Amino acid sequence: MAGAVVAGPGTRAESELEEIVRVVAAHPGLLAKADIGLVGDVLGDTDWTSGPGDDGAVVATSTGSVVACGEALWPPFVAHDPWGAGFAAVLANVNDVVAMGALPLGIVDTVVASEATARAALEGMRHACRLYRLPIVGGHLTRHDGDPSISAFALGEVGTPLSMTRIEPGQGLVVAAATDGAMRTDFPFFPAFERRGERCADDVRVLPALARSGACVAAKDISMAGLVGSLAMLLEWGTFGVEVDLDVLPAPPGVATATWLTCFPSFGFLLAVPTGREEEVLTAFRDRELAAAVVGRIDDTGRIGLRRGDAAATAYDLTRRAVTRLPRSGR
Repeated sequence: MAGAVVAGPGTRAESELEEIVRVVAAHPGLLAKADIGLVGDVLGDTDWTSGPGDDGAVVATSTGSVVACGEALWPPFVAHDPWGAGFAAVLANVNDVVAMGALPLGIVDTVVASEATARAALEGMRHACRLYRLPIVGGHLTRHDGDPSISAFALGEVGTPLSMTRIEPGQGLVVAAATDGAMRTDFPFFPAFERRGERCADDVRVLPALARSGACVAAKDISMAGLVGSLAMLLEWGTFGVEVDLDVLPAPPGVATATWLTCFPSFGFLLAVPTGREEEVLTAFRDRELAAAVVGRIDDTGRIGLRRGDAAATAYDLTRRAVTRLPRSGR
């Protein structure tokens, strides 16, 4: 992680930005992404289209293509809140599928837990699938009274995938988020679905529609790595950069900027948008009462910057440190 490089007149905004950069640099969700490099160490060098790379794998079939993805939930979260972990297992997969421009088709789950924990987790999954209009099509259950484990997997149907390999300098960076919610106090999670209810299903389907229209070429959901960490993963394939304007960044009222940048929002996406298509993308989200803004423009510096007023800082320098440590020779 690069150290903060702050430019400004020594104002309150500069001090705030320094603190934000410090919190982002120490964010466990971001630092943990380096473990993904183990995949490349074991499976060997591949390319970023065939994987690993994007949030889902694009698999060609005889009639088109599907996106396949999976998520394993953090074990302490499963033990503390199995219902919430079950919901999050579905949510994370839905977000990954639509971030690839695909329409979600179904969920498969695996649960290893006591009967009570498994029941709560499955109830959470059932509720999430109802909100997102998505069936649970199968899975596996093992009764186990030790530490619980939950994973889920999803399939989606895709035409032209959204992929980080389509990013180019000059494209606009759009952040779209559901900000009508409240931050959890026990985990860095912002669950907007509690207030949006059954609107969630069509909220996420905005991304496949934008992919079909060509108004968006790449996307990534804002995950446990937080906004800056997720953005670094989106840009690291080409060592791209961007300066994010925090003054226009969609954010919920009453939530500190550093907290918002290091949380997992239930609906939060980063989109790379061709020049001239930005308003089309913003309108698609705003029509659904979702917050969206162009927060910067992608460049070739390899540095992710943050700006507030006249103060600016480098939050992550991809020229000095990759996020996932995945090999880049397939570029």
